[in-house]
Amino acid sequence: MQLRSLTRSMVWRGGVAVAASLLTAGLAVAGEPDRGVLVLTSTNDPGSNQVLVYQLEPGDTPTLSLVQTLPTGGQGGASGNAGILQMSDDFGAVANYGSSNVTQLVREGDFIQVRGQIKLASGCSKPDSVALTPEQLFVVGANCVESHAWPSGTPDGTVVHLTDTSAAQVVVGKTWGAVTFTSGAVDQVGLTSWGVLSGSVASVALPANANNTPLGAAFWGDILGFDPAHSADSFALVDAQRNVYPVAGPTPSYPGNAPCWIAKGPGNVWYTGNSPGQAISIFFSDGKGGAFYKSVALPGVPTDITVSKDRNRCVRRPDAGSDVGPRRGLRVQRCSDQRVEGCP
Repeated sequence: MQLRSLTRSMVWRGGVAVAASLLTAGLAVAGEPDRGVLVLTSTNDPGSNQVLVYQLEPGDTPTLSLVQTLPTGGQGGASGNAGILQMSDDFGAVANYGSSNVTQLVREGDFIQVRGQIKLASGCSKPDSVALTPEQLFVVGANCVESHAWPSGTPDGTVVHLTDTSAAQVVVGKTWGAVTFTSGAVDQVGLTSWGVLSGSVASVALPANANNTPLGAAFWGDILGFDPAHSADSFALVDAQRNVYPVAGPTPSYPGNAPCWIAKGPGNVWYTGNSPGQAISIFFSDGKGGAFYKSVALPGVPTDITVSKDRNRCVRRPDAGSDVGPRRGLRVQRCSDQRVEGCP
C-alpha cells in the first residue's frame, strides 16, 4: 500500500446536485418520473423500530408530508453508524439492531409495505448498516459482514467474521466492498466475479492524519470515499489496491468541524454532513486526490446525508434537540436556495 500526495487543483464540470440531511437512524429516497418521490427514515427506536415515510409535495415551495408509519417488527438502538436504511428501485432494507435481523420493504405505487424479516447468518448480531446492489444485500453488524441474494434474502457468499465491534457502515463498489470502524479502521472485503462476498478481508493502512473516527462512506465506481470525521484530513479516498489519498477538510478541524456522513454527488462531487459545523461540506476529487471546496451553512445540525436521483431538491432535518419535532422536521427546498454550486 502507498500513501499518495493530494491533488489540490480540481475542475468540476458536473451539474448542481441535491443534498439531504437526516437522522442518524438512516435515510432513503425512492421516486420515478411517473410516481411520487418518497423519503424514508428509520426511528431506530430500541423498543420498537419504525419506518417513517414522507411524500414530496412539489411546487414553488415544496414540502414533505408524513404519509405512513410502519413498524419494522424489530428493535432499533444502533449508534455511531450510517446507512441503516437503503432503497433500490422498488425494494429496500432496514436493519433492526436490537433484534439482530433486517426488515425488507417493498414499494407498491405510492405506498411502502413490510415484506418480511431476513435472518442474519448464524452467530452474527446487532446489524447497524446495509448496502444494496441490484442482486445483493450486504449487512454489517457487531461481528460479521454478510451478503444475501436480493430480493429473496437467501444467504449468499461467504460470511466475513470481524474482531472489531465498532463497525459503522458497509458500502460496495464495482469489484470490492468496505467497512468503516469508528475505532479508527477501514477494512476491504473481497467480492467474487458475480458480486457476493468472497470471504477475503484486508485492513487498509490509514495515515495518522486520517484515521480518527472513520464513519460515513460511499463509492465512486471502484474508488471509496470516507470520512475520518475527527481528523484534520476529514475526507479520504481509497482505491482497489488500498492506496490512501487523504484530503484536508474544513478548518478548524474537530471539534469545530467534523464531516461525519457522506453521499456521492454528480461527477467528482462529494457531499458530507458536518454536524458541529452545522453545514454540508463539499469536496471535489479525481481518482488520486481531492480538495475541500466549501461548507454550506444549515439552520440545524445534519445527522445523515443522501443525494436524490433527480438532483433537483434538497432535504434536511435538524437533530432531535432542535425546535422541530421528529415527525415535522423534514424540510425540502431547491438546491439553489442553499447555493450549492460548482467551481467558478
